[in-house]
Amino acid sequence: MMAPSPTLVIHGGAGALSHTGYVDVDGLKSGIQQAARLGYRHLVGQTSSAIDAVEAAVCSLEDNPLFNAGRGSVLTVEGSVEMDAIIMEGRDLQTGGVICVHNIKNPVSLARLVMEKTEHILLAGEGANKFAREMGLAELPSEEFITESRCKALKNHANFQSAVKRLYKDRELGIDDHDTVGAVAVDAHGNVAAATSTGGITAQMIGRVGDSPLIGSGAYCDNAVGAASTTGHGEAIAKVTLARNVVFYMEQGSSPQDALEKALTVMKGRLNSQGGAIAVSKNGDIGHYFNTEGMIWASVQNGQLHYGVFPGEDLVTMY
Repeated sequence: MMAPSPTLVIHGGAGALSHTGYVDVDGLKSGIQQAARLGYRHLVGQTSSAIDAVEAAVCSLEDNPLFNAGRGSVLTVEGSVEMDAIIMEGRDLQTGGVICVHNIKNPVSLARLVMEKTEHILLAGEGANKFAREMGLAELPSEEFITESRCKALKNHANFQSAVKRLYKDRELGIDDHDTVGAVAVDAHGNVAAATSTGGITAQMIGRVGDSPLIGSGAYCDNAVGAASTTGHGEAIAKVTLARNVVFYMEQGSSPQDALEKALTVMKGRLNSQGGAIAVSKNGDIGHYFNTEGMIWASVQNGQLHYGVFPGEDLVTMY
C-alpha cells in the first residue's frame, strides 16, 4: 500500500464573520496561511510527524490575537480568560486535554504534555496550571490576553445566550465573532493527528467547558480512518459528539467532505445549531465545511496551499 501524501488542514473558527469591516479578514487569511506553512514543515522529510504538525499549526494560531485561542481568547462574563485544548494521535488513540487554564501561552502544548507525560487524558484549572509550571511551559501575564476587540465583544454580548445567538443561530453580522482553532494531519508514515484549542464563547460562565477539550467532540482521530476537528456552539457539538460522528461517517465509506456535511446537517436538524469542521482521511483526502456565515480554513498538500473564509471561496498559492 502506498504511503499517503502528507496533508494538513487547519481552521481558525466558524461564526458570524462579516464583510463589513468589523473583522480583519485579510489578517485572518494571512494568519491562517502562516499557521499552515509552519505546521506543514513538520510533514516534510523523513521526520514527517502528524502530531508535530497539528501542534505547530495550532500554536501559531494561539499566538495570533486575531484568533479565539491563546492570546486572542474571548472573555468570560467576569472579563477573565479561560482556555481549553485537546490533542490526539491516531496510532494508539492517545489523547491529552486541558480545561479552564489561564496565563498559558500555548494550551495545545500543555495538552500534549498531559498526553505524553501523565497517565491521564484531562487536567483542569489549577491542577493543569500547576502541571504547566512543573513542565516549564511558557506563561504570559493576564493583561496580554485582554485585547481591545475581546473587551468590545463582551460589552456587546452582555450574556452568553446573546453571544450564542449571534454567532451560531441567526447568521447576523458580528464584531470579530468566530470560534476556536484546530488542525488535522496525516503524515508520510500513515499516522493521523488532530488538535483543537479555544477561549470559549464570549460571556460564558466561569468554569464553563464546551466541546473543544472533549475527546470525540472537539477532536477525534484513528489511523484506521482519519481525523476531524470542530468549531461552533460547544454545547451543541458535545451533545452530538460531532468529531466522532465525522470519523464514523468516514469509516462507513463517506469522503471527508461528505462526512462533514452529513454530521453538521444532523446537528443543525437536531439542535438548530451551526458550526464547522475539517477532516482528513488516512489516505490524505481532505474536507472542510461550515453552515455559519464563514469559517477560516487552509489546507496544504503536494506543495499547494488552499485557503478561504466565506462560502465558495477557495484561494490557491504555492506552499
